[in-house]
Amino acid sequence: MKTTRNATVGRNTKETKITVSLNLDGGDVSVDTGIGFFNHMLTSFAVHGGFGLKVVAKGDIYVDCHHTIEDTGIVIGKALNEILEDKSGIARFGSFYVPMDEALGFCSLDISGRPFLVFDAKFPEERMGDYDSCMTEEFMRALAFNSGITLHLRCIYGKNSHHITEALYKALGHSLKQAVKLNDDGSILSTKGVL
Repeated sequence: MKTTRNATVGRNTKETKITVSLNLDGGDVSVDTGIGFFNHMLTSFAVHGGFGLKVVAKGDIYVDCHHTIEDTGIVIGKALNEILEDKSGIARFGSFYVPMDEALGFCSLDISGRPFLVFDAKFPEERMGDYDSCMTEEFMRALAFNSGITLHLRCIYGKNSHHITEALYKALGHSLKQAVKLNDDGSILSTKGVL
């Protein structure tokens, strides 16, 4: 793992231009994606994770929000992967419940090097502002597969899409905060010795 736990990663395509700076040990949070609700979710993720996060994303939101949200997940995932390198020196696992009014969100993750997503949530409303509810799963998949994280997310119950979505992003932040916590000896937490 890098001695400084931060990275800046960019991605430029015909659909999006995105730069992400991520610091696992804290810092300022500034998010500008052109999608207000997504800005709110990424800010919640970073604040609850205790991360420094700067995101500048320009995308083809005149089409819809899909490319911008998915590609931002890709870039945040790549930043995480760059920071964590061989995954040594960290707790590796994290799990957390977040209640958000009537909704209860849960996240459990393993920084395993084996990307996988299990996503179990239904959204009563299809949109929150310019953010399509279905994009929560797409963002989480992009993040998991580009960071090498096994990621399980579930809405235990809930009736409001805003609350359900926010509970999941906050649960992700708290779970990742646990998983990247430094361990005592700098070892890789695996019986194989490598991840």
